[in-house]
Amino acid sequence: MFISPNIGAALPLSRVAAALSAAGEPTRLRVLALLARGEMAVGELASALGQSQPRVSRHLKLMTEAGLIERLPEGASVFYRLALEPGAERVLAEAALAVLNGDDAVVRRDGERLAAIHAARDEAAEAYFARNAADWARVRALHLPEADIEAAMLEAAGPGPFDLMVDVGVGAGRMIQLFADRVRRAEGFDTSRQMLAMARAALDELPEAKAAVRFGDVYAPPTPPGAADLVTIHQVLHYLAEPARAIEEAARLLKPGGRLVIADFAPHRLEFLRSEHAHRRLGFSDADIEFWCAAAGVEHVRVRALAPSSDAEGRLVVKIWSGERAGRAS
Repeated sequence: MFISPNIGAALPLSRVAAALSAAGEPTRLRVLALLARGEMAVGELASALGQSQPRVSRHLKLMTEAGLIERLPEGASVFYRLALEPGAERVLAEAALAVLNGDDAVVRRDGERLAAIHAARDEAAEAYFARNAADWARVRALHLPEADIEAAMLEAAGPGPFDLMVDVGVGAGRMIQLFADRVRRAEGFDTSRQMLAMARAALDELPEAKAAVRFGDVYAPPTPPGAADLVTIHQVLHYLAEPARAIEEAARLLKPGGRLVIADFAPHRLEFLRSEHAHRRLGFSDADIEFWCAAAGVEHVRVRALAPSSDAEGRLVVKIWSGERAGRAS
């Protein structure tokens, strides 16, 4: 589904001409259509388009210079996305996508290739979780100060009580355990069956009907919209191809006034986490998280940074972002 245009902006002649020139070529229009589905790395775009990486890179350079898209260097990788700011170039990109036929054979084939790329990444992540499920706590302890993060998440969520908590990407169930005394009922979902088995074992000690976990996708949550007054996303976004979409779906689960709490890494350059631990993204900026939250209807976003000691070389800064779903609580 493409974006509806917003044509209320006044556009200088030079910017209109540059943007139209940059978009007015079939491959570059295909790039816009792909990036409308989420951020992509250069290699992924080349695979989806069926073209060489150098050729695609030339198109991307021109589109970046024209302001249609943004270049996001991240360690040894580079990601691209549609320009976030609602300026002249974004307006023109949206207008082009709004009139582009999504059933066009070429556009449809690009989408099918993109789906295959995402499926392959999901399989790789699932294989990683399967290999590491038994010692997941040890793996996380290599780069996370868990006690500090958990205390910060409790503080960001507030004292409650919460009627329904939903944990997105429940993993081994630790977030549900952490919030057990603040919630009447908790639900978690994950696509890793090994993690779900660990979570069920860990949550057996809770009172019956207090907590439940089940198979579910972050992009198609099994919980009804508007049902939760607390949603947590703990160290999940960096595994995802579409973190903005995951935040949108998580926010959809909240009642008006419900609280969203996200824990993840600040931007870093530890490439081994990508190559050895299936991390898709090497952290997130405050600006990106705040933009995605605002687009999802989450407001009053607050940020807390949990930095390791200065002599802890190669360690990671963890951020806690929290905000409320727009609207009045019932």
